[in-house]
Amino acid sequence: MKVSLFVTCLIDIFQTDVGMDTLELLEKLGCEVDFPEKQTCCGQPAYNSGYVDKAKESMKHMISVFEHSDYVVTPSGSCGTMFREYPHVFKGDPVWEPRAKKLAEKTYELTQFIVAVLGVEDVGAKLNGIATYHTSCHMTRLLGVKEAPMKLLSNVEGLEMKPLAHNYNCCGFGGTFSVKMGEISEQMVDEKVQSVEDCGAEILIGADCGCLMNIGGRIDRKGKPIKVMHIASVLNSR
Repeated sequence: MKVSLFVTCLIDIFQTDVGMDTLELLEKLGCEVDFPEKQTCCGQPAYNSGYVDKAKESMKHMISVFEHSDYVVTPSGSCGTMFREYPHVFKGDPVWEPRAKKLAEKTYELTQFIVAVLGVEDVGAKLNGIATYHTSCHMTRLLGVKEAPMKLLSNVEGLEMKPLAHNYNCCGFGGTFSVKMGEISEQMVDEKVQSVEDCGAEILIGADCGCLMNIGGRIDRKGKPIKVMHIASVLNSR
């Protein structure tokens, strides 16, 4: 099965190891993975800030970049959601709406792709520790991916999963929200860190690097002995 990897800006700039883990994991599962080098930002920051016309420039570029891909897989529920939003952005455009629909229909978040398309729930991962999982807002509420991560994590050998209280609460990142509403964002992430600590987890797992950067940064500043891992890295552990 041929798959194109949409790696996202945060992974490309800050967490390249997540991109490598995603690539290795997909290859272990029998996928032939390519990386279109002309990919850029999906346009989400500009779009969410109200600069729709500028965002459309990035969106058109990304549609063209992945036009000939069979599947597009991304280790980010947030960026995957943005691709799924493209048809709504270009609604009524006779040229770009149908092209946007084709991209949206073949785009999957990593765990969603593994479970729903490949039909795999046990990737053979091994990781010892007590962990909990942060459900990011875009991935669960907009993309609708809720069960796939938990199915995969439940089959990681040596990993004990603990439920996270108030898991439906936002971590306070929200892209520019954390910058524009810094004091509120700080209170939100403090609540999240406290919930992680209260459940006794040694490892916090998530599927969106923005959330993990936000929560992980706060954990570091507070000096908490909690490791933060992207789910791609967990599933690629042996």
